[in-house]
Amino acid sequence: MKRNVLHVVGPLLGLIGVALFFALLTGSPERYLSMTNLRVVLAQTVIVAIGAIGMTMIIISAGIDLSVGAVIALTSVVTALALRGGYAPWLALAAGVVCGGIIGAINGLAITTLRVVPFIATLGMLGVARGVAKYAANQQTVNVPPTWINELAVTFPSRPWMVFAPGVWLTVLLAAAMTIMLRNTIFGRRVFAIGSNEAAVRACGINVERAKVAIYTAAGLFFGLAGVTQMSRLRQGDPTVAVGVELDVIAAVVIGGGSLSGGEGSIPGAMIGALIMSLLRNGCQQMGWPNYVQEIIIGIIIVLAVALDRYRAARTAEVT
Repeated sequence: MKRNVLHVVGPLLGLIGVALFFALLTGSPERYLSMTNLRVVLAQTVIVAIGAIGMTMIIISAGIDLSVGAVIALTSVVTALALRGGYAPWLALAAGVVCGGIIGAINGLAITTLRVVPFIATLGMLGVARGVAKYAANQQTVNVPPTWINELAVTFPSRPWMVFAPGVWLTVLLAAAMTIMLRNTIFGRRVFAIGSNEAAVRACGINVERAKVAIYTAAGLFFGLAGVTQMSRLRQGDPTVAVGVELDVIAAVVIGGGSLSGGEGSIPGAMIGALIMSLLRNGCQQMGWPNYVQEIIIGIIIVLAVALDRYRAARTAEVT
């Protein structure tokens, strides 16, 4: 319990540090820390945060998924095509989410049935999903009619009483639900157990293959929802978007206390990690720094986060 608290408190201190750093660096703390900028940051966090919920399950189980960005692009196109085809918004949303789940299931089956390591299986899916997205969209953006889906990721909601974008509240609810699920259900315990000691789980008679397929499928549903949110932000399906988003999602989970070795991680920590990533990008934009500077900073943070993860693992091994 104490370690779980530390894994959340550590990223929280990092979040506060990043916020204060850019508040002072911009020379206008009242603007950077204003409610208006907070709305912008939270709206920008939604896609990575929803993806991080799914990635947390995968990383806790000692897996990885590099296809997230391509899946987001494909599901955004699927949702846009459904809307353009005249389907009801909720059906279009379901189509995008289910598409993500199907891709997740395929990843899980490739890993368990074909015995392909997660890195290679999902790297292959990255190319497949991106190619299918371009084919489905005929290599162009897919414009959609106005619906309530378009309001999911708006910075300033049409209903002032909501304060933040509907997607922000949806992310909070999903994060809370998945936190409870991981901590208090048999499925959640198995996710941690597989990541901690897969051999012991097999010895207990648990079907590890089936559990892994379920984990990747569930994560795919969240990636599909992130794709719907991406479509909502752009108000069109674009097969070329979300390139490199998988790095932000993985970094958010690792910064939030998740271990690439498996067995550790939390949804609250991943949400804080996603916020740190958004604050960094927002701060760089307010400073007027070019995009390549942001990419360099994010790359350095990913390396440092993984190095910290390995340091924690080594310290734990020494103690035990």
